[in-house]
Order: sequence, then structure tokens, then C-alpha cells
Amino acid sequence: MKKLFLIVMACYALNARSQENESRNFLYLYSDSTIYAQKVRLRPDVMGSWTLRADSRRVSTQKVKFFNNEDGFYANTRKLNFLGEVSFAERIIDGKINLYQEVTYNPIPYEIDYYRFSDRRRQAVDTRMFYNKGLSDLKKVSYKNLSKDMADNQESLDLLKSYRKSRTTGTIMYVAAGASIIASAITLLSGSGLKQNGFTPYGHMPNYETTNDTGSFVLMGLGAGLGLGGYLIQSSGSRKIERAVEAYNRR
Repeated sequence: MKKLFLIVMACYALNARSQENESRNFLYLYSDSTIYAQKVRLRPDVMGSWTLRADSRRVSTQKVKFFNNEDGFYANTRKLNFLGEVSFAERIIDGKINLYQEVTYNPIPYEIDYYRFSDRRRQAVDTRMFYNKGLSDLKKVSYKNLSKDMADNQESLDLLKSYRKSRTTGTIMYVAAGASIIASAITLLSGSGLKQNGFTPYGHMPNYETTNDTGSFVLMGLGAGLGLGGYLIQSSGSRKIERAVEAYNRR
């Protein structure tokens, strides 16, 4: 009984510490150390490279895994970038699984030392986003990654499977749309809009008449319809990723 009480108290202390961290401005480094500050600012140095300032202290963005200030909570995505360049994603869903949206940052004209993230509008959840659990490394949003991290929640898994099915169906429709449009173009070009209809009795100039291009335009319309249908199906499927995250966080 005493051991159980100690475990409960330890969990409570860890949770309280996490809540305290969220209420303060800080930098969380890849070395698992935390730097607290009254102000956390992102700004360029004299060489034009981005640095983070915790009050008067300058910290290279290469060392910072997460940072928190009055604008929000941000994660460094450099380990997921092809060239390893530093960029930051804002946390848009907070829970057992955190979801991040990549943002850009620009200078604020009325405050010289303050660079704020712009384009903060909430986007639809898609595979360009990132997620993690707690303060673990970021992962890209994908069926493969999420299905592993949500394996203990059947509702979330069902939504992810539905997303994968929509994704596959949409891809098939895109391929069919492309094939229809290519076939339409080929039939139009091969006919060139005219066909030879013998020779006139006054010479060797061929006589042409307009061809019937209805089939080509039908194929073109079919291709456009399939393309639109594929887009709508995949857009609807992408929303199921967010629903899967929400279902997991409700648990």
C-alpha cells in the first residue's frame, strides 16, 4: 500500500511539473535540459542566422528541440527536413498525441527585437504535418506512424483504416482521370479536327470535312470528373486523421 501511495505521488509530481512548465516561457534543448526565461524571442543575428534569445542569453536554434512563449508552443522540425535546415511547427492540438503545423516567421515592424510567426491560420490536418507524444521526437503524420502509436485505441485505428481506404480510392481515381485526359488529347490530335474525304474533280487538292470529336470531349469531361472526385474523397479522408487523434486524446 505504501509503495502504491509513493507511485501515485510521483506521478502527481511529474504531472504538476509538466503543467508548471507549460505556464512559463522556456527553451527545451535536445540535451533534455530546460532554460526558463521571462522572454523568449526568435530573431536573426548579425550574420542573418536565426537564434533564440532567452532574456539576454542567445541559444542556437540547432540546439533547441521545443520552445514556449506567449505566442504558443513550437517544435523544431530540422531532423525531418531533407537538408537538416531549422524550421518550427506550432502545436495546434495538445493531448496524449500532439499535432503540429509548420509556420513561417516574419519581423514585427513596430517591435524591432521581436519576430513573430505568421500564417497562423489553422489548416486541415494532412500528411505535411507532424506529431509526437509528450516531449518525444517529432514524427511525420502518416498511416504507418500513427497506426503504431495508436495501436491501443481501436476507434482511432478504425478511423485510420478508413483514411487509408479513402487515400487509395482517391489515388486510383487520379490515375483514371489522367488516363482519360491523355486518351482525349490523343484522339483530338490524331483527328486534328478534320478528315480527308476524297479529291475534288478540279484538281488534286483534297477535300476535308469536320470530324465528330464528341468522344474526345466525353473522355475529357470524364477525366475532370474523376480528378474532382479523387480530390474530394482524399480531402474527406484526411479529416479522419484529425478525428483519430481526437478519439485517442479523449481516451
